[in-house]
Amino acid sequence: MVETGAVVDRVLTDRGELVLRQVGEHFEIVSNGVFLMDTRAGTSERLLLREALALVRPGARVLIGGLGVGFSLAEAAASGVPAEIVVLEIEETLVAWHRGHLAEVSGSALRDPRVRVVNQDILAWLRGTDEVFDAICLDVDNGPDWTVFPGNAALYDADGIALLRDRLADGGVLAVWSASAAPAYAAHLAAVIGPLSTHLVPVPRGEPDVVYLARRAPAGSDGSLR
Repeated sequence: MVETGAVVDRVLTDRGELVLRQVGEHFEIVSNGVFLMDTRAGTSERLLLREALALVRPGARVLIGGLGVGFSLAEAAASGVPAEIVVLEIEETLVAWHRGHLAEVSGSALRDPRVRVVNQDILAWLRGTDEVFDAICLDVDNGPDWTVFPGNAALYDADGIALLRDRLADGGVLAVWSASAAPAYAAHLAAVIGPLSTHLVPVPRGEPDVVYLARRAPAGSDGSLR
């Protein structure tokens, strides 16, 4: 028998209905009837941050695109590497859940003085800022080949990749989470940003989750991922 879960909160946002459900000890987030994520695993979301932080120096400025259930933010806040962690999340409701129902999942990281939440569309914010980061960790929708909201596809196209590159410091790392392999996207990352590494994370069903890391080569360096 499949547990359907109890609705903890249901909110109508500018992008439609957002629902937080609880099934046993776990939470699920559903957008307009489409399952987005839950708190059952989180291995690949944590790896997204861990691998990126391994490639930058202490005192790094880190940008997390997409708050989700908070696994990536919790990993960043548990590390001593970042001096600043900027979280871009368009859904104000989701941020509020992380101050309440989901606070334990994200390790109450929103209280960390290094954390700054920007409640804006990620593309609009990136286009309007001149801030640069040592690591940008992107977990928006289900990756480049499976976007829940059509507008987010522009984050993964050629112009989106170039925009992300321009927001990276020299030697900076772009880490991208994907629910499945996206070879064409990976090729664009390597061509536009720099050397690429790929990490596969097995899941109980279906294709492995994938984390791509591309490094913007500093001047006078080959930029190799080590």
